[in-house]
Amino acid sequence: MHTPTIFTRYLGQLAGIVEKVKPHPEILTARLHAEMLPFASQVRATCNFALRGCCPLAGLAPASFEGAELSLAALAKQIDDTIAYIAAIPAQRFDGAAERLCHDRAGFADIALPGDEYLNLYILPNFYFHFSMAYAIARSHGADIGKQDFDGYHLYAPGFSFERPAS
Repeated sequence: MHTPTIFTRYLGQLAGIVEKVKPHPEILTARLHAEMLPFASQVRATCNFALRGCCPLAGLAPASFEGAELSLAALAKQIDDTIAYIAAIPAQRFDGAAERLCHDRAGFADIALPGDEYLNLYILPNFYFHFSMAYAIARSHGADIGKQDFDGYHLYAPGFSFERPAS
């Protein structure tokens, strides 16, 4: 089990989204719903779930690069620092990770799961959830992004829309 590629790839996509929201600095505090985290917190949570996954699976102490500053530049730095840290974890650190018991806190619940379940049933769903929420907030607040910015694969012609003309 060598998980860093999943995280570094999509954190790279998130970095591109953060770059594209620069014309919209008000987005930092924007939310999809009053009871949900704002954009900045969604980005930070995405980074932190990558670390909350990789560190215990690699047998390392938890790391975080979340700073106190609330700015797009600070978010970009957190993403870059997280990618660099994860990419530097030697592959052999993940030997035996599938069976390693991993502990975390999910809201108010303490969890302990074997590495495979921890990654696939807890970390990845939460990583993609927060990444998706950051994308949705950015998109809903006018950022010029599309599905290619999310996954790096999709490509649509300029001006393409899924909206069907009225009949």
